[in-house]
Amino acid sequence: MYRVRTRGAVRAAGLAMAVAALLAGCSQHYDDQRGKGDAPVQGRAGDNTPAEVYNFPDGFGNLATKCVGHGYRAYVTTNANAPSNVQIVEDKACAG
Repeated sequence: MYRVRTRGAVRAAGLAMAVAALLAGCSQHYDDQRGKGDAPVQGRAGDNTPAEVYNFPDGFGNLATKCVGHGYRAYVTTNANAPSNVQIVEDKACAG
């Protein structure tokens, strides 16, 4: 009887540790440490509106775009194996 309870407790502890390790791998802190999180914003001031995202097939970078500043639009691609590409162009639709 005693061995059965001990084995069950050891299994439960092992399962709890595995779940904790998996959840830690999905945290914002983990992403920030690896350079995958958002860049810090000084004073938490800025435009938090969502970007328009265009998904491309696997193996190709996705595209996000939004107005930045007054009269400019930013285009950003994602790429898991290389730095992102950023382009900022004038866009009259973004004025104001």
